[in-house]
Order: sequence, then C-alpha cells, then structure tokens
Amino acid sequence: MLRTTVLAFALSLGVAAVHAQTAEPTAPQIVQQAQDWQHKRLERLTSPNGWLTLIGLDWLKEGANRVGSAADNDIVLKAGPAHLGVVTLAKDGVTRIVLDKDSGATVDGKPLREAELVSDAKAGGQGPTTVAFGSASFYVIDRDGRKALRVKDANAETRTHFLGLDYYPIDPSWRIEADWVPFAPAHKLEIGNVLGSIDAVEVPGKAVFQRDGHTFELQPYQEEPGGELFFVLADRTSGKETYGAARFLTAALPAGGLDKPGKVVLDFNRAYNPPCAFTPYATCPLAPPENRLDVAVTAGEKKYRGSHH
Repeated sequence: MLRTTVLAFALSLGVAAVHAQTAEPTAPQIVQQAQDWQHKRLERLTSPNGWLTLIGLDWLKEGANRVGSAADNDIVLKAGPAHLGVVTLAKDGVTRIVLDKDSGATVDGKPLREAELVSDAKAGGQGPTTVAFGSASFYVIDRDGRKALRVKDANAETRTHFLGLDYYPIDPSWRIEADWVPFAPAHKLEIGNVLGSIDAVEVPGKAVFQRDGHTFELQPYQEEPGGELFFVLADRTSGKETYGAARFLTAALPAGGLDKPGKVVLDFNRAYNPPCAFTPYATCPLAPPENRLDVAVTAGEKKYRGSHH
C-alpha cells in the first residue's frame, strides 16, 4: 500500500500540512530554515523508532508462522527470544498472535498472551498493533494484500553505526517558486515500488518551474485530504551523487487551493532519501517517468555513504 508507506515517511519527518507563505524569505533565512529542517530530519531518522532501526521484513504465509530467533522457526528474527510465539494469517486476512508463555513480550505495551494484529493499512492514526520484546519490536504491514512483519531494533547496527547524512551546500537558488497548474479532473499517476508492484495515485495538478533556461514539471500527490504535496523525483544526479531510485520532496499547498492556478514553493535543499537508501527492509516508491528531471539537482541530500545495496 503506497499510501501507507509514504504517510509513514512523512510522519517520520514530523511534517505538517500548511499553506505556502506569502512573504519571501531572504537568502540567509532560506539557509537557516534549510539547516533547521535538515537537523530535524537527522533527529527523526536516528530516533529509537526511526527507519535506521529496521532489521527485518518477513512475509507471512497463510496459516501458522512460528516466530523467534532460533533456527527452527518459520520466521527467524535477528533479535529476541528463541521462541517468541505463533503468528497466524487467516484466509480473510485477519492476523493474530499467540505469544510463548516465556517470551516476555508485550502487545501495545500490555502483557497479553494473545491478540489480533492490526496492520498499518487499517490502523489509522493509532498506528498498527506493536509486539515488543527487549529493544526490538514488530508490527504487520500490508502491501497489495500481502502481509509481512516489519521488525525493528533500537540497537540495530544500521543505527548504532550510522555514518551521518551528507548534503550539497545549501543554495538559495534551489528554493524555487513554481507555478501550480491544477488538473480538472485529477490525473492518475502510476508509481512503482521496490517490490515490483504498481500503485495508481491521484495527482491534483503539477508544479511547473524554470531552471537554466528550461522548463520542468513535477507531479505530486497527497496522502490524505488537505495534506501536503508529496513528490517522488529523480534527476541527473540520481545513481551518481544521489540515491538512484528516487528522492522525496514535500511542499505546502498553494495559498489559493489546489483547484486554482497559484504558486508552490519547491525547496530542493530539503530533498531527502527514502528509507531504502539506508536499509534493505523498506518498501519504497520509485520515481515515475513524469518526475524524472533532465537537470542535475545539486541540492538536498546526497547518496548515503554507508549503503551496501
């Protein structure tokens, strides 16, 4: 489910949906604002529950799935007790867990032995049901009807040995006021992901801007009504200086609304890597052809130097 995945990315940055501001910041203000954003980005990424804590993405088979760190389990975890319990996936998609009596695990912070595991696709604002054990935990994700355990550990090597984020120097010229061109009705945009599946999302319009004497377009979508604009993009730096699959960029809504021509601020100094740049256990969208820019966007986050995939 692309919607659920990307919403998690946006929430991981603590992004709020707001309308574009009318006052133009000065160059020093643009630099300071980008620095503040990048600092917050680092805090979110390296938090005890951030994307760097992923240690597993284990797909469930229908029926009983024995889970634990011992080799005789159906799903072998990289952390936790030898035999944690059994996760059962029913034909109707309902997922339940029965914990081993000696597991020491909790379900949403409670010492339950048995519970239904609500997936990220159905959890809403409350979040999916989380099974925690020591420094590790997991919850169920739903991707196109397939269910998997997303496993996290605050002591994951990707977090404890994190090498930091690298950026291009902040360049005020890459804060661009683009023209907002609404679509009536909204267009459909197909976005693939690293799992090989394709999602069709509704695009309310396009952001059109000029750079180096050329005109470029980007098509965003929204995760929820009234939410910010979310761009999945690539450019000439992709696969070289920046992550190959895509970078993400968010933007406030145009002041006049999405259904009218207006302006959208694209600050490419805030372009950032998807979780897949740091871990093989994420399910990230790929930049669609419509958002592959024939220009080198020398702003924002660079390729992670600690990546091995």
